[in-house]
Amino acid sequence: MTKPKKFFAVNEINWGHRWGYKDTAFNPQSNQSVSLSGNRYDICGKTIPGLIPFAEEVLGITVLPEPQIKEVEKKHITERNINKPFMDDLISMFEKDRYSFDDEERLLHSHGQTTSDEVYKVLYSKLEKFTDLVFYIESEEEALSLINLAKKHDVCLVPFGGGTSVSNALTIPKNENRMVVSVDTRRMNKIEKIDEENLLATVQSGIVGVELEKQLGKQGYTAGHEPDSIEFSTLGGWISTNASGMKKHRYGNIEDIVQNVTLITPEGEINQIKPLTRSSFGVKAQNMVFGSEGNFGIITKATIRVHKKPEASTFESILFYNWEDGVKFMKEVAHSNLIPASSRLMDNSMVRFASALKEEKKGISKLLDSIKNFIVFKVKGFHPKKCVVAIFKMEGSNQEVQYQKSNLKILAKKYNPVFAGEGQGKSGYNLTLAIAYIRDFFFDQNIIGETMESAVPWSDVNRVSKAVTKKLEELHKKHNLPGKFLFGSRLSKIYHSGACMYNTIAMSFEGIDSPEKVFGEIEHEIRKEIIKNGGSISHHHGVGKLRTDFISDTISKGSVNLIKGIKKSQDPTNVFGIGNNVFYGSETKKHS
Repeated sequence: MTKPKKFFAVNEINWGHRWGYKDTAFNPQSNQSVSLSGNRYDICGKTIPGLIPFAEEVLGITVLPEPQIKEVEKKHITERNINKPFMDDLISMFEKDRYSFDDEERLLHSHGQTTSDEVYKVLYSKLEKFTDLVFYIESEEEALSLINLAKKHDVCLVPFGGGTSVSNALTIPKNENRMVVSVDTRRMNKIEKIDEENLLATVQSGIVGVELEKQLGKQGYTAGHEPDSIEFSTLGGWISTNASGMKKHRYGNIEDIVQNVTLITPEGEINQIKPLTRSSFGVKAQNMVFGSEGNFGIITKATIRVHKKPEASTFESILFYNWEDGVKFMKEVAHSNLIPASSRLMDNSMVRFASALKEEKKGISKLLDSIKNFIVFKVKGFHPKKCVVAIFKMEGSNQEVQYQKSNLKILAKKYNPVFAGEGQGKSGYNLTLAIAYIRDFFFDQNIIGETMESAVPWSDVNRVSKAVTKKLEELHKKHNLPGKFLFGSRLSKIYHSGACMYNTIAMSFEGIDSPEKVFGEIEHEIRKEIIKNGGSISHHHGVGKLRTDFISDTISKGSVNLIKGIKKSQDPTNVFGIGNNVFYGSETKKHS
């Protein structure tokens, strides 16, 4: 019997510098249409005539069929920084298939998916710092051995999950002069145990989201955690960034799903010996693991809550006349006791963006669309550049799903909406995974875009939208950028006191020197504006190194000192020197 090949990132079909699967990308076709290659998403292989015209209209530019900026073929990478005593011990202790010096492996593990600071630089410029070795741990025991070895020889370890970070969390610190080892956890991808009576599963940290659902699904269960990055991100990464998924209303955010977690630090193991549903025993040390962003150690496993697969699942989409009505409605849904598994509100820009990704319609389908548009825009009086759409996914028993659907109709009635139905809701929901590939398509046209998520109180949602629009106008003019800019908002999760708000920006940088630098400055100013008007530093993407300037606006100095004290107690020599969050700028060899 042939042994399965060991996981190496460089050999994987779902791993590269750009987003997603290597065989999946938006490509220009004839007559300004585009198509998505591959076969994994509903829109793959279909002619999409509206995307380029939409981009030209919104951005005020011409999108050409050929790339306007060329990707660097031979990627820059520095020589390896080798700690010989460490390597001598490593080679004597571990099999050769545990580690790699390959330059492509090193490069792949030296960045995440942050748009301007990481991906743009890799594709069109160069990164500044690199990991020196990639190590693939296969067990908790190996993690402990590697940590002890790094501690002994003064080597820096960087935990690595799916590489989907969008906060510069994987960027190697500029002042790190030690040998840097990226510790990839994705060979630790097994479900160790399912407790069917108590509905718990003990799972290794390196399992990727889709694989977790696949393995659980074979036994009739689901974890319910479904982030946009579910195809590539790992359980350990979710915990490390304090992640949230599209169906959090039913299953919770990651801190609600995880009942116990094991973190291996240079000074010991952090976990709960006897994890219970709830227990009051004082300060819960393992809580510090959520949002730890690789600063303390390696997450090796977690015990998570699982659920029987839902009996029923359906979708709904509701059209409102304007953003203000949509926000009021979402607030009412949040305050009801019948919140669907997933709730999302898209403003008009995002609605038109999604519409631009519809496949080309012919024959009867085209006729039916024309009739629907006539009813909505002519008969009902909706304005095509003002209307917004709410999309819902309902899961549970047949009775639960019907109750949720009825509740939506009752709450929405006073706004005189149009119920667009299950089909529109489903297509809108499923589009989430495919839409991420658009960033890289527009990269080649010198168009840079990004989304910024934030927790915003209900009282400030409209204020944030208006303030960001005004600031973008100012910044676009200040930097003398060509054409116009895209700005769009959506509420992707709702709470009693507020919502997770995604703000999307995009603009052309044709003729602009150092586009990544200029965009980075604009992005920073927009984040500042969001926080100034009531938003948080982040909702679920973490802080990394990208948002560290806003830490002082978020937590007190005493809180910062407490976190640094925990670090000093568990990692006094800074083995885990990635320097994220409160440790940014002080990621030196020893702690002050």
